[in-house]
Amino acid sequence: MTKIIIAIDGYSSCGKSTLAKQLAKKIGYHYVDTGAMYRAVTLYLIRNQIDIHHPEMVAEVLPQIKISFGLDEQTQQQFTILNGENIENEIRVNPRVAGFVSDVSSISAVRRFLVHQQQEMGNKKGIVMDGRDIGTVVFPKAELKLFVTADPAIRAHRRLDELAEKGQNTTFDEVLANLEKRDHIDSTRADSPLMKAEDAIELDNSNLSREEQLAWVLKLVEERKTAAGS
Repeated sequence: MTKIIIAIDGYSSCGKSTLAKQLAKKIGYHYVDTGAMYRAVTLYLIRNQIDIHHPEMVAEVLPQIKISFGLDEQTQQQFTILNGENIENEIRVNPRVAGFVSDVSSISAVRRFLVHQQQEMGNKKGIVMDGRDIGTVVFPKAELKLFVTADPAIRAHRRLDELAEKGQNTTFDEVLANLEKRDHIDSTRADSPLMKAEDAIELDNSNLSREEQLAWVLKLVEERKTAAGS
């Protein structure tokens, strides 16, 4: 059976990871959360008090970082492993990680370090990967590229709900400000800025349910798989 690479890019809190997870499970592909990889690097730098404003110091410690993914057998949920430790919860709720991850992601050495790993993961295809530069840098020849977006206010409310579910109290204005800051950093960084690939299909899910979104993408997947196998 023909397998393809599905690259999903877009802004923070647009539901990229949720879509990618649902899609991978539905079609039996491997899912890779690149955002979690950047968050893992950020957590390592915070824990080890590495100044992210000194790229050369960051580059020196990268070989000490080992990132992998595990699967919870009970929940069937993927989790992120940093040097043998399950850090999934911490990278999602730690406000310092959220505050620094875009800055860390803009460091060229970090991007090269993780892009190499991500490209190796896609050698056999059959993969769904989401992030900021998947269709433009990691897999520029991916058979299906999606660029996900949504109204900033809707994104902020979604993020606020996620944090509330995890017991973290914050305000709508704080969340919106954080999203706007991340959008600016992601879109203006010199190395691999967030941008829509020329051949990417835009998906504005502001007014779509998860089910509607998944159904729409599944049709595209079947079309691309058929084209790749012909």
